[in-house]
Amino acid sequence: MLYPVCRTKIKGGIVTDKNLYYDGSITISNNILEAAEIKPGDMVEVLNLNNGARVTTYVIKGKENSGEICLNGPAARFFEIGDQIIILSVCLVTDDERKKLKMRLVSLTDRNLTIKVEGNNARNEEND
Repeated sequence: MLYPVCRTKIKGGIVTDKNLYYDGSITISNNILEAAEIKPGDMVEVLNLNNGARVTTYVIKGKENSGEICLNGPAARFFEIGDQIIILSVCLVTDDERKKLKMRLVSLTDRNLTIKVEGNNARNEEND
């Protein structure tokens, strides 16, 4: 049996842009994706702390060190520039894998430019 678990949580993110007339997705700065170990095309849950919206979409790689977090397509209807968000990366694991998995926590500050990583054999990194 496979169990859905939260593999990575990105907290402290701020929406920097929205693009309603796009096919869909969320564009995230490449350095944030690398810190979170999220790949383009991965499915993520995006939670809006300002209005309670919770949207599932896929990831597109943004520009390196840009701090970009842009909601695209229909998901853009649920977010405004400046909204605080949490991004969750979910994976399916076996019971044995679930017992060993430690969630990776990526904290963002300073307009998504400073990154602190905890868990999952993480190293802390600060990008200004």
